[in-house]
Amino acid sequence: MVFYFKARPEAGDYTIFMGLDKYENEDLIKYGFPEDIWFHVDKMSSAHVYVRLNKGQTMDDMSEGLLEDCAQLVKANSIQVYTPWYNLKKTPSMDVGQVGFHNPKLVRTIKVEKRINEIVNRLNKTKVEQKPDLKAEREAVSAAEKAERKVQLRDKKRREEMERLEKEKQAEIRSYKGLMVQEKMTSNKQVASGSKTLQELEEDFM
Repeated sequence: MVFYFKARPEAGDYTIFMGLDKYENEDLIKYGFPEDIWFHVDKMSSAHVYVRLNKGQTMDDMSEGLLEDCAQLVKANSIQVYTPWYNLKKTPSMDVGQVGFHNPKLVRTIKVEKRINEIVNRLNKTKVEQKPDLKAEREAVSAAEKAERKVQLRDKKRREEMERLEKEKQAEIRSYKGLMVQEKMTSNKQVASGSKTLQELEEDFM
């Protein structure tokens, strides 16, 4: 079971979510998205809370209100830590739901001085319980991203080929090759054998 909450409207259209227990937390760790930011009490047992940012956003784009909503859901009167999902490190020796970090410099802390019931109650009013197939969701997004990259790569190759052909065309125009083509050249003999005499041709030229 995963619980979903809506962040305060002024923070933007963000969904905050958390697992029911350590087993759901394990799936959230495994099938997260690069845009997910993970919240937890520092060095203590607590809920794993996530917020999914928009594509291209980082932790630096989170407003104070959004941070406060996430932190209040984790646990009051404690130091909270948060980091991007992709910074979570999972090794076979770790217990279910336990994680480490790849890069400690990407881990930040936020102090929650006290539980603010108004915030927690507001979030709880938006609470929705679901049983999502986290693996299927992640695979679907990965497949869509792969297809998009394939289209972008194909378009890039097409543009590069068109640019190459255009450069060749411009180079051909700038060159003198077209001026000295054998088929387009006329010898004096051909001129002499024509219907006009050399004198007539000279008069035409003048």
